[in-house]
Amino acid sequence: MNRYPRNMIGYGATPPDAAWPGGAKVAVQFVLNYEEGGENCVLHGDAGSEAFLSDIAGAAPWPGQRHWNMESIYEYGARAGFWRLHRMFTGASIPVTIYGVASALARSPEQVAAMKSAGWEIASHGLKWVEHKDMPEAEERAAIAEAVRLHTEVVGTRPRGWYTGRCSANTVRLVAEEGGFDYISDTYDDDLPYWLEVGDRDQLIIPYTLEANDMRFATAPGYITGEQFFQYLKDAFDVLYAEGEAGAPKMMSVGLHCRLIGRPGKAAGLKRFLDYIQGFEGVWCPRRADIADHWAETHPHKRYTRPSQMERESFVAAYGGIFEHSPWIAERAFDLELGPAHDTALGLHNALCRMFRSASEAERLGVLTAHPDLAGKLAAAKRLTAESTSEQASAGLDALTDAERESFTQLNTAYVEKHGFPFIIAVRDHDKASILAAFERRIENDRDTEFAEACRQVERIAEFRLKDLLP
Repeated sequence: MNRYPRNMIGYGATPPDAAWPGGAKVAVQFVLNYEEGGENCVLHGDAGSEAFLSDIAGAAPWPGQRHWNMESIYEYGARAGFWRLHRMFTGASIPVTIYGVASALARSPEQVAAMKSAGWEIASHGLKWVEHKDMPEAEERAAIAEAVRLHTEVVGTRPRGWYTGRCSANTVRLVAEEGGFDYISDTYDDDLPYWLEVGDRDQLIIPYTLEANDMRFATAPGYITGEQFFQYLKDAFDVLYAEGEAGAPKMMSVGLHCRLIGRPGKAAGLKRFLDYIQGFEGVWCPRRADIADHWAETHPHKRYTRPSQMERESFVAAYGGIFEHSPWIAERAFDLELGPAHDTALGLHNALCRMFRSASEAERLGVLTAHPDLAGKLAAAKRLTAESTSEQASAGLDALTDAERESFTQLNTAYVEKHGFPFIIAVRDHDKASILAAFERRIENDRDTEFAEACRQVERIAEFRLKDLLP
């Protein structure tokens, strides 16, 4: 099967109501990444020094050597930055989620004790703060298992959440297959949590952020001053708060690092933001585990058979009648590059319509002639498809007076004699009166104009039928 795995639709035009506790208009969630002592370092058995996310401009790894300056910058995060942020958040009574690298946590027992005392969630940030993109699958799976083991040993409880950060294409699947995580955050693709089906497991995903994130102090383009960071966070919050007031509450993630935002000049911008949001009603500042609990209770996952995951025979059996008596359209659509975007009514409609539109005129004419006359002999003999029977009944065409039935019979006969195919209209868009009016108007069209209009109506009928079957 030619299948495209990326999900480009998400919740689409109608995201769910988050229904945050207390009717909150926005959930603002703070993550503090604790990586100090888990970064690349020859002392940790790595091939060289760290080069990522520091205040050293243009840093590069030093193969086989310790980078004293880089190490000391990371050490600042543990020795000073963490405690400044601990005082700031506990002083504001705002809990955070720690993304804790297991090996870093093991080297920071006092900080772990402070996290636990504050009631902060300690989620897993992997075993080591290293790159995973080239890591063999078996090695990464083992590293995940060891991260859970070491985290549980150091913290006293296993992590409920996971975020690798420097992940591979396999990370989310491997973490989901581990089977013990309430949520995974290695995505940046939405403003709300969502469910991901991984085999038999329904895995909650709570997306993270790389833009409302102090890492931009260490990357280009990025922030230079704490005030720039504050302004960006404020703008994001204002947009999301307004959406919440309009009835579409969302989630705002803020990503922080001890060695970055823990510096005084940068921390000033964060402090301004904490003060700013505390001036609003309806702001929920949860831990990510709290979001996971709320989402699982309020929006539990519901599975349905997804078109892009079906075998050919099942696919054609399910959707071969969407275009009246024309299963060949579904057969051709099955061979397209289908994916999550086609697992909705509108998505699959697009795929089926592509095959209808690219068919020859003779094939499309065959689809038109497969449609029954409106309120014709087949309807009277109860020989319509179930779909056609329901559609005609929805417009009252199953309960015509003798005069109305005679009128339809005359129009049907005249229309077919002129155009060579039955009059087709998406009756769910109409009532009996407007159908008759359209009939009388369209019968005067030339054949090419009416052929094009009939094809559009066939597509509209298909859309209605798919909406009966798919979200």
